[in-house]
Amino acid sequence: MNTTNKHPKGLYLIFATSTAERFSYYGMRAIFILFLTQALLLDTETAASIYGSYTGLVYLTPLIGGYVADKYWGIRRSVFWGAVLMAVGQFLMFFSASMLDAQDLSRGLMYGGLTFLILGNGFFKPTVSSLVGQLYEPGDRRLDSAYTIFYMGVNVGSFLAPLVCGYFGETGNPQDFKWGFLIAAIVTVLTVVLFETQKNRYLIRPDGQQLGIVPDARKETEGTSVKAQTPEELRRKRRNLWICSAMAVVLALFFYGCFGNDWISIGIFTACIVFPASILMDGSLTKIERDRILVIYIIAFFVIFFWAAYEQAGASLTLFASEQTDRVIFGWEMPASWIQSFNPFFVVILAAVMPGVWGALARRGMEPTSPTKQAIGLLLLSLGYLVICFGVKDVQPGVKVSLIWLTGLYFIHTMGEIALSPIGLSMVNKLTPVRFASLMMGIWYLSTATANKFAGTLSGLYPEAGKVKTLMGYRIETMYDFFLVFVVMSAAASVILFLLSKKLQKMMHGVE
Repeated sequence: MNTTNKHPKGLYLIFATSTAERFSYYGMRAIFILFLTQALLLDTETAASIYGSYTGLVYLTPLIGGYVADKYWGIRRSVFWGAVLMAVGQFLMFFSASMLDAQDLSRGLMYGGLTFLILGNGFFKPTVSSLVGQLYEPGDRRLDSAYTIFYMGVNVGSFLAPLVCGYFGETGNPQDFKWGFLIAAIVTVLTVVLFETQKNRYLIRPDGQQLGIVPDARKETEGTSVKAQTPEELRRKRRNLWICSAMAVVLALFFYGCFGNDWISIGIFTACIVFPASILMDGSLTKIERDRILVIYIIAFFVIFFWAAYEQAGASLTLFASEQTDRVIFGWEMPASWIQSFNPFFVVILAAVMPGVWGALARRGMEPTSPTKQAIGLLLLSLGYLVICFGVKDVQPGVKVSLIWLTGLYFIHTMGEIALSPIGLSMVNKLTPVRFASLMMGIWYLSTATANKFAGTLSGLYPEAGKVKTLMGYRIETMYDFFLVFVVMSAAASVILFLLSKKLQKMMHGVE
């Protein structure tokens, strides 16, 4: 086992590629809700629904992309075509924002752009994430640190994107949104160029072999004879297919009763249950492998509540920044989209600190387990919303609050994110059998898909004059009422996960 603290150079190529790709995604996201409400003139509830559907599907399609990468394309080809599709999507968003006078055409191009962005993310996201883990030997202690460095790269792009795209796109003139989308498109093209020109030089396994060429499922069976399936195995596969199909139909009908004709919600929430169940029914899994996968699923369930609250950043919190936050600094008004840079700015700082914190705790035998770290992240998320509750409590309508409240929220949320997200990615890599590497990363992102769609639904509860909104009988009339929903939801999830953490640690069977 490698005992050096130095990371392979391939990590920094992945760092740079992810920085450029995340710049594209977060640059578009920074101005998207504002584009919907200020350029396409959609009401808040409709815009929040479109935003939630888009961000939800962005995290659903990694299931498809992960499967294709594992079985057919391999990681390199999936990353390439994912970036190409995203570039097409960003250019379509540019054309959409360039044709606001023809509203029907503009909206059609917008939906086309979102489709390409969703498909491209599906191929790119799970493969580039699983690529990090394959740079290291099994059991390498540097892996948590590697994913934290990778996560810092993601957030360098996330920090710069709102500043640049927001500066050129959010000018007060709806016609200028197109420049923000164009910049995102150009950066996506640069992502393709960077990856294609450098991959052969730096993407190398610990044994010196080229990484990401052969699909993982095929690679795992290389050098072994292909055993014919027995009649019993074929019967089990057919039975599992029928069970999953029946489960999908029943769940789709149930969610149809909940959401009506909202087929995106129906699809996401149905997939969130059926796909994980189908993997658990795979006959090749051992008892230990099944236990470890169950740990991923249980934690992924609680992570849904984290991201549903956290992803208000691109929707309700952006609207709150635009409408109800005093953004004037020394006579200059900061664009609302710039506030989305606060979180990645804090991430870049804290990502350099947190590995040292975990390392110091580990040397003293006090480092929390992975499930406990997830629970800590949820608790910090709840505290962030509690802070802003104090900021908006008893504030009269039309009165803007200080920017310090949003700043405090984002700082506390960032601490929670660092405790939860990179550790979660590392945990999936360590607990997943190699033959399911990209697919299980897709399952992990499926929880984020569910959370993002849920986040869009919750954003629709954003208080609007003349509209009465309720959640399970709870009336939401003020921003205090709205933010309190996230305080309670996140705190409850955190407490339950804390209580389950010891049991989950046992189910990990020695994996740290």
